[in-house]
Amino acid sequence: MYGKLIMNDIRKSKLISITIAAFMTAAAVLTSVAGMLGINLFGAVDHLMEEAKAVHFLQMHSGDIDSQRLQSFADSQEDVEAYQLARFLNVNGADIFIGENSLEESVQDNGFSTQNKDFDFLLDLNGDVIHPADGQVYVPLGYKKDGSAEVGDNLTVHGVSLKVAGFLRDSAMNPDLAGSKRFLVSENDFRDLETFGSMEYLIEFRLKDQAAFRAFQSDYFAAKLPANGPPVISRPLFIMMNAVTDGMMIAVLIMISILVIIVAFLCIRFTLLAKIEEDYREIGVLKAVGLPVKDIAKLYSAKYGAVAGAACILGFLFSLPLSAPLMENMRLYMGDSGRGAAAPLIGALGALLIFLVVMWYVKSILRRFRKIPTAQAVRFGAPTEKSKGAKGFRFSENRLFSRNVFLGVKDVLSRKKLYATMFAVLVISSFILIVPQNIYNTISARSFMTYMGIGENDFSIHLAQTQSTDVLQAAADISAALAADEKIERYTVLSGMVFSMPAKDGRMERLRVDLGDHNAFPVMYSQGGAPTTDWEIALSSLNAEELVKKPGDKLTLIVDGEEKHMTVCGIYSDITNAGKTAKASFETRNADFMRVVIPVELRNKTAAAETASKYQSRFPFATTAVADEYVRQTFGSTLDAIQKASYASAAVAVLLTILVTLLFMKMLVAKDRYSIAVLKSMGFTSGDIRRQYMARSVTVTALGIVVGVILANTLGEAAGGVLISSFGATTFSFAGNPWFAYLFSPLMIGMCVMVATVLGVWEIGRLKISRFIKEA
Repeated sequence: MYGKLIMNDIRKSKLISITIAAFMTAAAVLTSVAGMLGINLFGAVDHLMEEAKAVHFLQMHSGDIDSQRLQSFADSQEDVEAYQLARFLNVNGADIFIGENSLEESVQDNGFSTQNKDFDFLLDLNGDVIHPADGQVYVPLGYKKDGSAEVGDNLTVHGVSLKVAGFLRDSAMNPDLAGSKRFLVSENDFRDLETFGSMEYLIEFRLKDQAAFRAFQSDYFAAKLPANGPPVISRPLFIMMNAVTDGMMIAVLIMISILVIIVAFLCIRFTLLAKIEEDYREIGVLKAVGLPVKDIAKLYSAKYGAVAGAACILGFLFSLPLSAPLMENMRLYMGDSGRGAAAPLIGALGALLIFLVVMWYVKSILRRFRKIPTAQAVRFGAPTEKSKGAKGFRFSENRLFSRNVFLGVKDVLSRKKLYATMFAVLVISSFILIVPQNIYNTISARSFMTYMGIGENDFSIHLAQTQSTDVLQAAADISAALAADEKIERYTVLSGMVFSMPAKDGRMERLRVDLGDHNAFPVMYSQGGAPTTDWEIALSSLNAEELVKKPGDKLTLIVDGEEKHMTVCGIYSDITNAGKTAKASFETRNADFMRVVIPVELRNKTAAAETASKYQSRFPFATTAVADEYVRQTFGSTLDAIQKASYASAAVAVLLTILVTLLFMKMLVAKDRYSIAVLKSMGFTSGDIRRQYMARSVTVTALGIVVGVILANTLGEAAGGVLISSFGATTFSFAGNPWFAYLFSPLMIGMCVMVATVLGVWEIGRLKISRFIKEA
C-alpha cells in the first residue's frame, strides 16, 4: 500500500520530489566524498611515515660538526631508538639546470643527498626505497607537478650531468611549506657535486616513545650539541605539513555539505508544511475516524524516506568516481593509503548519516499533527494565512514603484514567513559562492606574506649561512647596493639568530629570533605590536602557546654570554619555519647565525620581477623572490586544492539557487491560484502578474544577497580563520576580490533567480479564472 501511495505522490509532485532528491544527493555526495578523502588522507600520511621510517626529531645544522660527540649523546639516551647524521648539499638554484631551465626562481633551498641507511628513506612512486645508480638523479615531486622536470631530462650542476631517473617522495620535505627539497644521487655523484655547494647536516633521531620528545629536546640543547639551523621539527609537524593541503580541501567540502543539508532541511520544511496545509481537512478526517497520529505521519514520512533513501544511495554511487580526481594530489605525494577497502565503507556511512538526519528532521516536523484540532480541521480546513507587517505600505502613498512592482514588494512584506525559505537559501548560496573563493584569494594574495613571518614587500633577498663564506659582509654589500638604488623605496635587514633560553625546569632551550627593524615591514599581530626597544620581543603564536606567554610577560635570553631579560610586546602569526620564531631589535656580538632576509619595496611596483632578476645576477650567492611568486611556490598545492573546492562550491551554489527558486515559485503559484484568478478577473494580464512575481523574487534576492555577502565577510572570515589556523595563524582577515564578491557573485545569483522565476511563473498564463475563482 505504501509503495503505491508513494509513487502516486511522486507523480503528482515531480518537481518537488526531484528538487529535494537533488539536494539530498548533493549532501550525500559531499559528505561521502569528504569521508572517503579524510580516511584516505590519514591513511596515506601514516603509510608514508611508516614506509619512509620518518624521523621523530630533526635538527638542521650549518657549519662544523662533531659526529663522534653526537653518537656518544645518542648512545647515552635511553629514549633513542636510532640515530643518523644525513648530509644535505645546499646548491644555489641558479646553478641547477633541468634541461635548458635553471631553478634560479625557486624559493626552495635545493640540495643533494644520498640515501639514508637506517630511516628517513627517500621513496619512489611505488613506495620502494631508491638506490640511484651513478649518473642518475631522483627529483622532488614538486618539480614534476609544476612541469619543471620529466623522466629522461638532463640535470646539470657546473658541468656535472645527471639523468632524471624518476621522482621521489620525501616524508620530511614533500610539502611546499617545508622550504627545502632533496635531490637524491649516488655516493660517487655526491662526491663530484660536493665542491659546488655548501654542506648542511640533518641530525636525525627516532625515539622509542614519542611522548619523550620535549625532555629529549631539552637534553639535546643542554648538551650544547649542533643546532645552527631552523627550529627542531617533530613528527607531528611532518604529519601536519603533509596533510594540510588536502585537509583544507576536505574542510571546505564539509562546510559546503553542512550548508547543503541546511538548504535541504529548509526545502523539506517548506514543501512538507505546504502539503500538510493542502491536506489539512483530510488529516482532520483521519484523526476523527480514529487513525493514530503515528500512522498518519507514516503516510508522509514514507515518501520522504523513499526519496531520501534513493538520493543517498545515488549520492554514494556518484561519490565513488568523483573522489578519484580529488585524491590525485594525495596519491602523487603520499602514495597508497592502505585504506582502499575502508574508504567506501566510510563513504556509505556518510550517506547513511544524511539519510538518518533527514528522517529525524521529517519526523520532528510531523509532530505538529498532534496539534491539529480535529473538529476545526474537518469544518474549516487549514487556518487562513494572516497578512501583517505591511500596514504602512499603501498604494495610495506609493510614488516610487509601478503598480505591479508595488504589489510584489507588498506581498513579500505581508508574508515574511512564507518568503523566509527562499531568503535563507539565497543567503546560504551567496555564502557558499563567496567564502571558498575568498579563502583562495587571501592565500594567493601578496598580503598573505604577513602571516609568513615577513611583512608585505615587492621582493625579498635571502641569504643562508651555507651560501657564502661571510654572509654578514654579503648582507652589508647588498644593503649598500639597495641604499644607492633610486628605484628602491625602502628596505630593511632582518638577521635570523638562535639564542639559548632558560626553561622553567632549569634546562636550556633554543629560540630563533629575527633581529632588525620590524616596523618597516610589519607582520600580522593578533596581540600587541612590533618590538621598538632593545628589551622587547614579539613571539609567534605557536611559541607563545608553547611557552605560555602573553604581552607583558617576561622572557630571558642568553645574549653574549649574559642573561637578557625581555618583555613580550606582541604575538604574531608565522606559518613558516615550523611556526616557532621571535622578533627583536637588539644587537649582539656573538650568536648562532642562521640567515638574512631583506624585504624590499619599490617605487615602481610593476618592476618587481625585473629588479629582482637584476639583484639575483649581481649577487648570485643570494636568492631573490618576487612576493607573488614566493607565495605561489610556498602554497602552490594548497592553492590548487582550495581552487578545486571553490569550483565545486560555485557549482553547488548555482544548483541550489536555480532549483530552490524554481521549486518555490512553482509552489507559490499553486498556493496563490485563487489570488491570481481574482487579479485576472480585475483586469490584470498574465504579464502583469508575472511581473509581480518577478518583483517578489528581486526583493527577496536583493535582501538575501546583501545579508549573504555580509555573513560571508564575517562568519565566513571566521570559518576561514579556523582553516588558516591549521598553519599556525591566530588572526585572519579576508583579502578577497571585491569584483567577485560584490559584482560577479550577486550577478550570477541574480541571473539564476531570474531564469528560475521566469520558468516557475510561466504557468500563470494557463490558469483559468472560472476554475480557480471557486476555491475561496
